[in-house]
Amino acid sequence: MELEAWHLLVLPLFFALGWVAARVDIRHLLKESRAVPAAYFQGLNFLLNEQPDRAIEAFVEVAKVNADTLELHHALGALFRKRGELDRAIRMHQNLVERADLNQEQRLRALYELGQDHLKAGLLDRAEEIFRRLLDSAYATDARRHLLEIYVLEKEWEQAIALAGELERAGLPAQGAETAHYHCELAMNAMLRQDTEAARRHLGEALARHRKSVRASVLLGELEAQAGRDEAAIEAWRAVEAQNPAYLPIVAERLHQAYRRLGREAEGIGLLRAYLDRYPSADLFHILFHALAEGRGWDESRTLAAEALKRTPSLRVLDDYLQARSAEAGADDLETRLAQDLVHRQVSRTTYYHCARCGFKARQFFWQCPACAGWDSVAPERTQHD
Repeated sequence: MELEAWHLLVLPLFFALGWVAARVDIRHLLKESRAVPAAYFQGLNFLLNEQPDRAIEAFVEVAKVNADTLELHHALGALFRKRGELDRAIRMHQNLVERADLNQEQRLRALYELGQDHLKAGLLDRAEEIFRRLLDSAYATDARRHLLEIYVLEKEWEQAIALAGELERAGLPAQGAETAHYHCELAMNAMLRQDTEAARRHLGEALARHRKSVRASVLLGELEAQAGRDEAAIEAWRAVEAQNPAYLPIVAERLHQAYRRLGREAEGIGLLRAYLDRYPSADLFHILFHALAEGRGWDESRTLAAEALKRTPSLRVLDDYLQARSAEAGADDLETRLAQDLVHRQVSRTTYYHCARCGFKARQFFWQCPACAGWDSVAPERTQHD
């Protein structure tokens, strides 16, 4: 491509325009930098030198002297909330809410942040009041989510059910699994009052909202067993296999006892053996081991444990095996008893139910994690931890 003569005239013009634009940008930048308080640059310097606490104090000074730093206020408030300095977060967002120079959108945002502060601080009444005020705003969906969290914490299950429905209608993912738990909570309350009709109704609602609600099947089986209808209880508990076989250890002992009451213990043990073959589980094994010991004696349970030890050696199976050996040998076999006692203490000390969401560990099973409030986050199988 040949260079035309007019190109030689245009190129210098482009260079000149670029030089002028750069000068304008530099002047604008210098003007803005003079308007920024020195504390802002001090804060940046502290951050670069890995001094976050001093950086925060510097940014707080900026926020005090410059009322236009809304984003900085929000950033600091969120940081205080994350660090657990909830008094400071509340004061910062409360000051924003009370400022007269904010427009409606800015005030609503400050109010939403304040509601989160109160919720994190456990001031549920204040948080609920704020989120209710936001139900007709752009923050309506998030406000409903937080209100649902509050109702669950307060165990207001009827309100939680209603709000979960509102969230679904607002386009959020289906809330069926959680709503089933809310109905199960109501069913448990009804069972405590011996209101069988209400309990059955809520369990039916739970299964209608989430057909794979294991908890609803477990409670329905308990309701039938309490009424002396063991056949119906077995039917409810056996439904767990189709819903989620990982939860079979939760119902295995119940199934065994129901079959015993019906005089069909051999059938119950056969069912547990079949479950163990299809879904290997240390907890299922432990339940079958004790069912055999109770119904057929220690010899058969010891044989079961010895075979399991050959296939998959573990401390938990060894604990069961040594218990059978110790029971068979009686008080004379001191070495076996001491070994079993040592292994049992180690197993008891290191075996827990574990929350996959937050890492919480517990000796007993929870449908809702006591630490993070997650539903179905605690695995139904105990695991061994160091």
